[in-house]
Amino acid sequence: MKCEQCSQPIQEAEEREMHGLVLCEDCYIDKLTPAKACDPWAVFTAKSCSDKNGTVVLTESQQKILKILSETGGLSSAELAIRSGFLPSELEREIATLRHMEKVRGELRDGEKIICLW
Repeated sequence: MKCEQCSQPIQEAEEREMHGLVLCEDCYIDKLTPAKACDPWAVFTAKSCSDKNGTVVLTESQQKILKILSETGGLSSAELAIRSGFLPSELEREIATLRHMEKVRGELRDGEKIICLW
């Protein structure tokens, strides 16, 4: 059996059903708890977790994304996913977290949504 979202094989009795779709556990969790880029409480929490200088400890994944955006000046989500090697759902969560830390933001360039440094 395969996940109807990501097409990955699902072991027997490990499938989850949601809205008529058979999903793997990862896709099921992504559907249950989608990432929210605009969350005032998350921004407040991210700021309160930083040290006195406003420095926040970043994961390797977050550092990789920031480096790519720094080198390119900004990319679409699709292009950033390709360059970073993350699945779109993984990238969405990392971008939401970086947005809460006010490290990245979105902007429109020539009618296309671009992710760029804050």
